[in-house]
Amino acid sequence: MARPFKTQRDPQAVSRRPKTDFTKLAIDENAPPEPTQRLHKLLALAGLGSRRDMEALIASGRVTVNGAIATAGQGVTQFDTVRLDSRPVKLPFIPELPQVLIYHKPEGEIVSQDDPEGRASVFDKLPKVKNGKWIAIGRLDMNTSGLLIFTTSGELANRFMHPRYEVEREYAVRIFGELTEGQMAQLTEGIELEDGPANFDSIRAQGGEGANHWYQVILREGRNREVRRLFEAFQLPVSRLMRVRFGPVNLPPRVKRGTMLKLEQKEVVGLLEWAELPVPSAPLRQLTQREKLKATAVFVPKVRKQRISALDRVPRVAADGEPYSKKPSAARKEAPKKPAPRKNENRRVRQTSDLAAPAMQKKSDRNRGRG
Repeated sequence: MARPFKTQRDPQAVSRRPKTDFTKLAIDENAPPEPTQRLHKLLALAGLGSRRDMEALIASGRVTVNGAIATAGQGVTQFDTVRLDSRPVKLPFIPELPQVLIYHKPEGEIVSQDDPEGRASVFDKLPKVKNGKWIAIGRLDMNTSGLLIFTTSGELANRFMHPRYEVEREYAVRIFGELTEGQMAQLTEGIELEDGPANFDSIRAQGGEGANHWYQVILREGRNREVRRLFEAFQLPVSRLMRVRFGPVNLPPRVKRGTMLKLEQKEVVGLLEWAELPVPSAPLRQLTQREKLKATAVFVPKVRKQRISALDRVPRVAADGEPYSKKPSAARKEAPKKPAPRKNENRRVRQTSDLAAPAMQKKSDRNRGRG
């Protein structure tokens, strides 16, 4: 059976078609308005920082809503377009289960992302996370070790760190010397420091050897070097300081110095319930056996390679003491160039007669053979 020809469309007939009259849908004025949520709260839930950081970010004018600069306390809906530095931001209107990491910080690392001195930072070891960033819950100075918590939820970080919640912090302190009963009572009652009065909620002696003695202290503030300054008020320097608990989170004994542990989903749900934050209604994701083993395993973080900018690179020095450069120096330019090798003008050029000679020789050999 012959294949029928394909019918061709008439372009003029298409242009003569009547245009469809599209009418806009009428807006129902009686419909309930879309629920709005605070912009700084959603930005904190997205893992961009704490609520206080997001309020400062909005005040700087870097956040826009539908093309207009956002204002403090502004509400947004899921149909609004939010941008940070002209980049769209995906806001979690439906809360998602955040991630929480426990890190046993050693001495010699700082808790900062920007350091002009280029010192080792705890943020260099954190694994990469999508659609957010890691937020450090509390800070530890360079010479302090112990429990450090990271999360992708700004709300959870705010619940730990805000002064009005007064979350307990527990430390193990080793000092050079020994406190008297009166000094221990005075530390719990309060001591006047440079930035105001401070005190421990409790202090207990843990023994010691020789001139060094250990103490367990609990306080509800996180001022800079507060524990050290309280002991230094009695001329007792702190030789070692380690945080062992922050709120409901304890430093597990199996998490050794310099190692990390990712909390399981059920443990994260327990933290959200403790912080009185909304728990996602969606069921928890079922993990494979390999993921379960990996989730409960303590691991040693790998330091990410830092890119060195062109300004930070150390210039290479040549033998004469001047900076090395790939471009030719002035001395190289002035040096006379070596003459290029001359072609052999006396070389004999192969001619056509040379190609025909072997063929004539073969023909004469054939004739001899016939004779």
